[in-house]
This record gives sequence, structure tokens and C-alpha cells, in this order.
Amino acid sequence: MRLDLNSLSSRLIAAATVWIGLFLLLAGIGLTSLFRQSVERSFDSNLEVMLDGLVAVAEVSPEGRISLQRTPAETRFDRAYSGWYWQITPLDSAAVIEAVEENESADSEVMRSRSLWDITLPLKRLAALEEDDEGGLRRGYMAGPQDQRLRVLERRLALPENPRVISFALAADTSSIDAEVAQFNGFVIGGLFMLGGGLVIALVIQVRFGLRPLENVRSALRDIRTGRQTRLHGEFPAEIKPLADELNSLLDYTTDVLERSRTHVGNLAHALKTPLSVLTNESRRSDGALAGLVEREAAAMREQIDHHLSRARAAASVRVLGAFTPLEPLIERMERTLARIYLDKNLLIEAECEAGLAFRGEAQDMEELVGNLLDNACKWAERRVRVRAGPTPGDESMLTLLVDDDGPGLSSEEREKVLDRGARLDERKPGSGLGLSIVKDIAGLYNGAFTLEESPLGGVRARLVLPRAKAEN
Repeated sequence: MRLDLNSLSSRLIAAATVWIGLFLLLAGIGLTSLFRQSVERSFDSNLEVMLDGLVAVAEVSPEGRISLQRTPAETRFDRAYSGWYWQITPLDSAAVIEAVEENESADSEVMRSRSLWDITLPLKRLAALEEDDEGGLRRGYMAGPQDQRLRVLERRLALPENPRVISFALAADTSSIDAEVAQFNGFVIGGLFMLGGGLVIALVIQVRFGLRPLENVRSALRDIRTGRQTRLHGEFPAEIKPLADELNSLLDYTTDVLERSRTHVGNLAHALKTPLSVLTNESRRSDGALAGLVEREAAAMREQIDHHLSRARAAASVRVLGAFTPLEPLIERMERTLARIYLDKNLLIEAECEAGLAFRGEAQDMEELVGNLLDNACKWAERRVRVRAGPTPGDESMLTLLVDDDGPGLSSEEREKVLDRGARLDERKPGSGLGLSIVKDIAGLYNGAFTLEESPLGGVRARLVLPRAKAEN
């Protein structure tokens, strides 16, 4: 799984996982070290008891020779190279010390267990062992016969009635320590892995659960953007609720600004159109070149006002969040309206729209788009007009509206020209020539597209591509 460091949850999980890993690693090292020390202390206690027993049975003859009242009862001291050894060495003899340091067979004054066979524990290495303050006890590790790793305890003392310093040493193979520590380490590693895995799983659940309100906010904003909702709904934690309230306030403010803008646009249109109507009526009552000029310019001004006010209204509403317009009822309503308007032509208007298809935009804009296209098609059609709406092939985020008629059609040059503002190819037909130009402008504001093509019915096909909104569940 790829770690996305741009994700807040991934950052929290990654940082906590690293910290948990470091903490468990240090805890594992500490536990294994403490356990090894504990095992070594226990092992040393047993060796120290055996060493004291060895000292207790040692005695010196009047001639100064060392002997044992009895040999230690541990059978491992009798088996060759068993890993358990004892050795008694007088340290006041230079020859003995030199022989022992060279790991050679010493004279008869050196006593050792049968398990050592003919090997002598080197005193030079014994001297390098760590010394305990209690009773001159030395302890540590050294290499023994057959490369065994030995734990060694040595005590140097003088026996009664004998001024000679004697070294009592006892060594044991550490394989039992290593095995016990290795077994413990296995349990510790397995337990820490399980603990770490459990902590990480709990952490993931905690982060996912804790950040779920942010996911709910994102889903709610997506619903608002696609038009399924107009506000943020639901219960939010105390940390998220101020954000949700501010977003709802912003949405209310945007809607209020849009409504005021529409009101101002309508008032401006009414304020300008009324004087223009007065000028037009007065010019028609008068004769002369001036009256004709006034009438033509007033008509041109009315067309400019219609065009730019329609464009301004669409531009004001196109970016509003939450805009959602079901297409099927709107097309059916426009179909009935235009069938009554063009009743004398006895047109067959066929409408086909996918169920649930919705436009991500204002209903007024969609009414103007569909109304202009259908009106233009009915105006030029002979008998049939066909309207089809559905998702755009290859792009589920857009919808496509096709309007066909069986009229006389247009050449490619005429189709380009008719989209120019105010262009009219036939002055005998009623209208200002602004309808298709307004459709093109509104489609562009919504990042859509509008084109004219040759229709399979013989006339003109208007193709309109607009943003699609998902219908509410």
C-alpha cells in the first residue's frame, strides 16, 4: 500500500507507527538485557556455592602440598570436556604461573577436574576477569577447551597454616544461559510484535474514527457542489461544528447575493426597456428620417440589453454551489408550451430524456437554453422536432442535449454565421437573432459546448454539452 504523505490520517499513522516501533525496540533491548543479567546472577550463585564447596574440602599437608578431602559430587566434572571444570593453582610458583599462562601441562602442584583432561585454565586470562569487591571473587567469560564459552568464577586466598596464595577457579559452559536467553528473546520478540501490531491496528481505527467527521464534511461539500444538497446537514463534533456553521453562513450569503443581483438585473432591465418602448412608440407615430433612425437604434439597444442582461444573469449564477436542475420535467414542460405556441404548424415534437438526468446549474439558465433551442427548431421545422438528452459518451460528468428538426437546413458557412450575435439568415421569421448566441454564451460560462450540425432528419442538429449533476438518492 502506498503511503500518501499529503493525507492527514497517513501522517498521523506513520508518525505514531515510527514512535511505537522505536519504543518497542528499546523496550525489547531493555527486557532482554535485564533478563540476561538475571540469568547470569542466578547462574553465578550456583557456581559460587560450588566454588565455596571446593574451597571447603581443600587442605594443605605439612609439606605444603594441596589435596582434597573428597571430590565434588557433580558428575559433569568427571566427564572429559563436559563444559564444567574446576582448577586449584598455587600462585607463588613462577614455573607454575608461566606454564599455566602458556596453557601447558603444569607440574603436580596444579590440581584440576578430570573434565579438563590435560588442559589448564590460563591464569593470565583469569587475572583479566572482573573483580568483585566481596571476598576477592573474580568473574567473567573466557574461551575454554574445544572453543567453549565459559562463565568463570575465581577466588584467591591463603589456607590456614599456609602462607601460599592459592587460586580456586570454577568454570561452566554458558550454553544453558544462551539457550534460556534465546528462548526468552523469542517470546519477547513475538510478544512485542503482537503488541505493536495491536497498537497499530488500534491506532488506525482511532484515526479513521476520529477523522470521520472530516470525511462527512467532504461528502457534504461534494453533495452541495453537485447540487444534491444546499447546506451542510448532520451532527458534527465540537471541533468541526464551527467550520460547518461558517460554511453554511457562506452558502447563505452567496445565495442572498445572487438573489439581490437577479433583482437588480431585473430592475435595470425594466428601467431601460420602459424608456426604449416610449421612444419606439413615439418614433412610429412620426414620419421622417429621424423617426426611422430612432426606431432602429432603439431596437438595437433593446437587443443589446437582452443579450448582456441574460449573460450577466447566467454569469452570476453559474458558480453558485448547490445548483441542481432535473432535466426530464423541464423538457416535458417546454415541449407542451411550444406545442401550444406552434399549434398551427401541427408539429410532432418527440422528447426522450434519461430518467434522473440533471443539469448542474440554475433552472432559469436551463429553461432559457432549452427554450431557445426548441423555439428555433419549431420555427424552422416542417413536421418533426426531436429532443434527446443523456450522459455524454466517454464523460459521465457531462450531459448532452440534441435538438433535431426536419427543416431546410444550413450549410457549414451558414451554421457558423448564425451563431454570431444578432445574425438572422431570414428576416421574414420573427425574432431578434440573439437566441442561439445566448445559448452559446451560457454554455461557455458553464464550461460546456454548443455546436450546430447536420441533422439525420434533414434539417439542423443543435448539440449542447453541459455539466451533469447526480440525482438525489
